[in-house]
Amino acid sequence: MIDPPFPAPFYLQAAEGKRFCVLHAPLQAPSGAWLYVPPFGEEMNKSRRMISLQARALASSGIAVLVMDLHGCGDSEGELRETRWEMWHDDLRLGLDWLATRFHCPVGLWGLRLGALLALDFLGRNEPPLPCVLWQPVFNGSTFLTQFLRLRVAAEMTLANTSKVTTQMLREKLLQGEILEIGGYDLNPALTHALDHVNVAEAPPLSLPIEWFELQGPQGLPSPATQRILESWQTRGARVTLHSFAGEPFWQTQEITDCPDLIARSTEQMVHALR
Repeated sequence: MIDPPFPAPFYLQAAEGKRFCVLHAPLQAPSGAWLYVPPFGEEMNKSRRMISLQARALASSGIAVLVMDLHGCGDSEGELRETRWEMWHDDLRLGLDWLATRFHCPVGLWGLRLGALLALDFLGRNEPPLPCVLWQPVFNGSTFLTQFLRLRVAAEMTLANTSKVTTQMLREKLLQGEILEIGGYDLNPALTHALDHVNVAEAPPLSLPIEWFELQGPQGLPSPATQRILESWQTRGARVTLHSFAGEPFWQTQEITDCPDLIARSTEQMVHALR
């Protein structure tokens, strides 16, 4: 294993604006390439170090990684208040096509949290089937949206002389066409409506080889919820392998956190998956 060259930042032209990308690639021609699909909001920012470490480990093992900020996120052009779920689908197609054209090698999708749900939804609607790696995946968009709306509820509770706000009230505002500012992020009705209707917990893409990595606290044992989804997927014929072990939830910890075991085990599986 050799050290990869420095990451190469650049902008990739999309139909609507430019997407900020960072390419991690080996010195020699890569044997495969992954497109990373980021999580949403602050989870994306908190996980950047871990993603960079993982991408560098893969580049050292002969695998290229394209890290892309999606429309309206990070350093890419576009406003989140104007973003649609389908635009993010278009971004994934753009990134995959760029990798396939640049390197002429097998490609796959690697998603973290909401990015994992986006990757699964994209692959479920597009051909051909590609390898997929999930880090701590979100499976139900509606549940994720409710949890995100709770940030606004919690913020309202800290303000004096304000009436009680509930997630249901916030959902009603979205249904009425309002854009909600939550934790510095503008949620629009079209994006949240699409998110509300994406659920792969009971309907996994059956033709995809899926490597699922889950951090489960000090013991590293799968939670009952994880076990239920895994068994449901396998019963339906999904080609999924669960890797469950101990580690800190780096995408949400107050301090920036590393998880070396996740990087080591993911590198091994991600190299193998593209052979």
